[in-house]
Amino acid sequence: MIYTVTFNPSLDYIVSVEDFQLGVTNRTVYEKILPGGKGINVSTVLGNLGIENTALGFTAGFTGAEIVRRLEEMGVKNGFIQADEGFSRINLKLKSIDGTEINGQGPRISREKVQMLMKQLDALGEGDVLFLSSSIPASMPDDAYQRIMEQLEGRGVLIAVDATKDLLLKVLAYRPFLIKPNNHELGEIFGAVIRTREEAVLHGRRLQEMGAQNVLVSLAGEGAVLIAADGSVYSSPAPEGILVNAVGAGDSMVAGFMAGWLERQDYEHAFYMGIAAGSASAFSEDLATKEEIEEVYRQIRTDL
Repeated sequence: MIYTVTFNPSLDYIVSVEDFQLGVTNRTVYEKILPGGKGINVSTVLGNLGIENTALGFTAGFTGAEIVRRLEEMGVKNGFIQADEGFSRINLKLKSIDGTEINGQGPRISREKVQMLMKQLDALGEGDVLFLSSSIPASMPDDAYQRIMEQLEGRGVLIAVDATKDLLLKVLAYRPFLIKPNNHELGEIFGAVIRTREEAVLHGRRLQEMGAQNVLVSLAGEGAVLIAADGSVYSSPAPEGILVNAVGAGDSMVAGFMAGWLERQDYEHAFYMGIAAGSASAFSEDLATKEEIEEVYRQIRTDL
């Protein structure tokens, strides 16, 4: 079974406002509500590809119930634990002003609820896949990723980690199957500016030496590289297309890579599936559909 973890999921309220002004009443010309969070994005793309998966994490209140309802409607299995107080956050994203958003805090997660999640994860074993790709709420221990990976060490679980600097570095000793920093995150780790795919390979190898099995680096308009566990390296420019919405593109890339790997156990196919899924989401209003991913895949694999 495939599992995703989203510690602090949200309802994303996405709106557009013409000629937004401060200090006055602005009215929307476009609005949409979607379940949000990095792990939920992965679950959504996997579901779009027809891959059964279960979403884990914590929800609370009426917003939490709506997150679960929408995910189940999309075919994602519900493994969320209900927090005792508060409500799952609502994130306001102003589509008409790129990058402008107001994110909620989310509920407080008690120690007992964290232990319930750890018990859920304790059931994972050989052949299972786990995606760890969400931020850790302030009410939870900041070593949550490490504790999860330590608990699952040696069980044959394929773990994909999409996290920033310290969260990522602290789990490398547990040899995650896949990590996916972008060029900015990779540069922050090593105090460098990553501009080219060649530079990404150089620094990605360093993360591999620190424990990661496969290092997938996204470089926005420059494309992506994969430093694979078998020693091979794959590099590709970005597919041609119009950027519509970059939110969730990185999560889509992780989902696409793992979907490709599970399909064929072939790194080249997995790499191009990752690029196709990430790019297809970037070219779309919403997270990519199976048809959109397949179309981009055919574009970049001209030998097919």
